[in-house]
Order: sequence, then C-alpha cells, then structure tokens
Amino acid sequence: MSDTPLQVTDWTPADDLKPVGNIVLVVVDIQGGGLENPYPGNNPALTYMPGREVRNPKAVELVNAFRARQVPVIFIQEVHKPSLVDIGRELDGSEGPHCIEGEQRTELHPGLEPRPEEYLIRKRRYSAFFGTELDLLLRGYKAETVILIGGMTDVCIHYTAVDAHQLDYHFRTVSDLVVGSGQELHDAALRAMKYLQRDSLVSSVAVYDWLETVPIKETA
Repeated sequence: MSDTPLQVTDWTPADDLKPVGNIVLVVVDIQGGGLENPYPGNNPALTYMPGREVRNPKAVELVNAFRARQVPVIFIQEVHKPSLVDIGRELDGSEGPHCIEGEQRTELHPGLEPRPEEYLIRKRRYSAFFGTELDLLLRGYKAETVILIGGMTDVCIHYTAVDAHQLDYHFRTVSDLVVGSGQELHDAALRAMKYLQRDSLVSSVAVYDWLETVPIKETA
C-alpha cells in the first residue's frame, strides 16, 4: 500500500449527472434581495469571488426548469435574529454578523421565492442539515440524490455536502452554479467534495441533459 496521501488533482465537472434514485434540487443561500452588492462593509478585508451576477439568473432558470418537470426544489435561507442569540460560533470566523432578519440583503434573490407547495428552510448554521427539517423532507420525497447550487462553495455548500454524505445521500454540486469566498477557496472546496464522492462535481449542462429525460407529468 502506497504511503502517498490520496490527492484530488482534477476537479473538472462531469457532463454526466449519474443520478441515483429520486432527485431533489437544494438551493442554498442565494440571497441578497436583488441588491447589487448585498455584503456588509463591516470587514473590508473580506473579499468575495466574482460571479454572483452571472450565477443568480442562471439559478432562477434552473429552478424553473425543475419546476417545469415537477422535480422537487427546496430553498435554504440563512437567517439570524438582530440580537445574534442564534448565531453561535459563526462570529468566531471572518464574516462578522451576517444574514440578519429584516435586512434586504438577507432576502432570497428575486425569482427564487418558493411556491406554496415548495419548502423554505431557514437555518441558523452553515450546514442546511444542522438543526433543520431538511433530512425529514428529503426522506419524504424519497430522495437519494441532492443537487446543490448556491453559496458559498467553501462554506455552506461544502458543509451541506458533507452532512449529505454522512447521511448517506449522493450529492451533486453544480460547479458553475456555486460561488465561493475566493477562487482558491472555491477550488479547494470542490476538491474536498470530490474526495468524498467521485461523481459529486457536475456541470449545469449535465443537469439540463438529465432534465430532458424526465417525463412531463400530466396535470388534472
């Protein structure tokens, strides 16, 4: 057995979704309320990877494509009370107070408002699974595979993917529909996710190609 640690050297997204069982699209923290720059200026040293302005409209298009095929979509929104009683150790990191209830920048991006039959999960931690009903809902949908889009790649997407893996779901991260807190951190998170599941990184092309194979259900 080699003493060389296993390394992920290629994190190119696949153009084949390789779905397992039922699929649910999980839209993670695409927030900002339509503001051009929703990020607070309380930490000038904090930088963000460019790409939100391209990703967000494409995310709306993908959500609508899932709806057209009647494949379930679950929306995730990180929210904290102004008192910060529910923010916990998140203040130990680089962000400072964020996703404060009542602020415009905490609202979902326009076009990503859940429909009455869809679920919105408001979370208090980075992982969409931690302390929420996400696992319960996925089991209700009899899902085996979750498709992840949103942000940040190296924070909420990564930690949600890890929990999905540990709960025995297959996960597929759409590499061109996630944005990190920096290019290097974005790439490192994609590498870490591929380390967990070799088929985890896919392109939006792969998702659309799969959607084309899903029969449109007739409505009464």
